[in-house]
Amino acid sequence: MKLNRKSMWSLQFSTVALVLIPAAIGINFLGKLFAELLKLPLWIDSIGTVLSAMLAGPIIGAIVGIINNVIYGFTTSPISFVYAITQAVIGLVVGIMAYKGWISSVKKAIILGLVVGFIAATVSTPLNIMFWEGMTGNVWGDALFAYLRANDNALWVASFADSIVVDVPDKVVTVLLSFLLFRSLPKNVKNMYDNHGEIEKL
Repeated sequence: MKLNRKSMWSLQFSTVALVLIPAAIGINFLGKLFAELLKLPLWIDSIGTVLSAMLAGPIIGAIVGIINNVIYGFTTSPISFVYAITQAVIGLVVGIMAYKGWISSVKKAIILGLVVGFIAATVSTPLNIMFWEGMTGNVWGDALFAYLRANDNALWVASFADSIVVDVPDKVVTVLLSFLLFRSLPKNVKNMYDNHGEIEKL
């Protein structure tokens, strides 16, 4: 369904919006912990970012993504600060596409996940090259990176391929899980984020 906000760039300073931000960050942490415990070849650390963007728009989604990685930076790894850029872009893209109606069906959610995965890989690749010599830190992606470099492929090609094979499936799964959570929410909960209350337009 297409959301009914007055503007996708509306920023709602309500209790529900303020509660959503820490809740979404908590969901991101749980997803990351779950993936690490099960040794999954995915990140699963953006569900809260994606869900908050679906509910409250691109600005809230980007805010959740940025704060999420700042907290990661202080608690897990300082390099996470850098990837706040990627998380912010994820929140923006999902928020914009959700507003345009791209969460109305499973098929559209899958397409949204593919788009987000490709964009996330594009944003992360130069960061990976600058800070990780082109690698992602994911065992599957880095194996492909090593293979491509061993066969004389350019660094940016190997790094982008490394990101793509991780980010695309990760974001498809993330968006689908977020979509299912979104669809399961009661209608009155979703209506609280339609910006009919007190808002400030940016």
